[in-house]
Amino acid sequence: MNKDKKPYKILIVEDNSGDFVIVESLLTEQITAPVITRARTFKQASEILSDPDCPFDVILLDLNLPDKSGQELITDMLQIATVCPIIIFTGYSDIAFSIRSIAQGISDYLLKDDLNATALYKSIKYSFERKKSISQLEASEKRYSDLFHLSPQPMWLFDPETFRFLQVNKATVELYGFSEKEFLEMSLMDIKLEEDIPHAQDHIRNKKPDFGIFKKTVRHHKKSGELIDMEIYSTPIMIADKNLISVIAIDVTEKNLSEHKTIKAIIKTQEDERYEIGGELHDNVCQILAASQINLGMLKKSLEPSALQFFTDCRRNISLALDEIRNLSHRLAPQFFNDSTMEETFRRLFHTFNMDEKSRFLLHVDKAVNNSTLTFDMQLNLYRILQEQLRNIQKYASASSIEVDVLIYYHQLKMKISDNGVGFNMSKVKGGIGLANMKRRAELFSGKMEVHSSPGNGCEIIVDIPLVETT
Repeated sequence: MNKDKKPYKILIVEDNSGDFVIVESLLTEQITAPVITRARTFKQASEILSDPDCPFDVILLDLNLPDKSGQELITDMLQIATVCPIIIFTGYSDIAFSIRSIAQGISDYLLKDDLNATALYKSIKYSFERKKSISQLEASEKRYSDLFHLSPQPMWLFDPETFRFLQVNKATVELYGFSEKEFLEMSLMDIKLEEDIPHAQDHIRNKKPDFGIFKKTVRHHKKSGELIDMEIYSTPIMIADKNLISVIAIDVTEKNLSEHKTIKAIIKTQEDERYEIGGELHDNVCQILAASQINLGMLKKSLEPSALQFFTDCRRNISLALDEIRNLSHRLAPQFFNDSTMEETFRRLFHTFNMDEKSRFLLHVDKAVNNSTLTFDMQLNLYRILQEQLRNIQKYASASSIEVDVLIYYHQLKMKISDNGVGFNMSKVKGGIGLANMKRRAELFSGKMEVHSSPGNGCEIIVDIPLVETT
């Protein structure tokens, strides 16, 4: 690897010796002989920077020093280092704070957990380029333009009325594959999935001009058609007396893929354990109870009349226990094999939740679903979503009617679960574990889940999962 041979003079302001050693090592991986000076406090850094014979090419600044930290540290450091670019490296992943810092004059904002030699070197090189360009531009407007175009993260500016792109930076062009000219002839809706466009248009149009920083994870497509997961941070900005929206986008496709693999592994472990317990209940405990029932029957002739009532009660209790254990084993280990369809499995699940027949269950499974080749994992996760919601309805809803519809349209599988129960205030249950697990299961298949409810109006769960089109 060819190292940069320029004699960069670098001031590292860091009180943690371990972090200093790591940063020093990362610098020497890319630069042959960096001249590194260390300050452990803001006071030491101030004294070093006050020496006119000790200029630096760049300052690497930790945000948490013993004598100063956070916003106060940034403000004071910018005052004493008016010429030298400052790069923050910190353990705090506060996107809003990083945006404000860069707008204030910081060159870059790096996370310690994500730091590597290449990223650090590129950030330093970018900071040099920014310094060179900013010195040729006028005040804040040209500084914003330079930071925008040199940002390693995709950034764009668009009109919330027409949704048209007004500016895109180099990182956006490189990630999405469209040229800058193509972008300026497009709108934001041209990179969104078709099914997301109506909601996105309504959401943007209904936003107030001063909505602050808004975060959302969305799916976009590149020019090649490849789908990517993007974490979007948008904020209003006024240019030439016109309200526009500025966006910073982070590609989280690989991160989400890794998380999905982890979640799938956890769910598989849970399902294996459920199947083992369900099988043990069905094949062992049920057999023991059935044998006990048979043996009990053999004793009937030898019993005194006074004991017959106890005998009858005992047989009835064993029979109830068998039914309960069978229902429990079917819930733990649903069958999607051989001649058992998803519809039949769902009906069996209804039966386990409707022993007292107080609720009316209506199930409609479209013919296209029965004729499709859904994977076992998808069927199982749909089953678990339905199972979780039936448990919620049974526990909280006091519903007399429950309807489930499963259908396929435009290569999308939709499952809707609705009830006529008491409903609930959605703002009070957004953090519920059950709903979060259901949402996570839908997202494992690149799907989404919506919840609609209000007090007195029942509840509706809608799961949409895209199906891969086969030829």
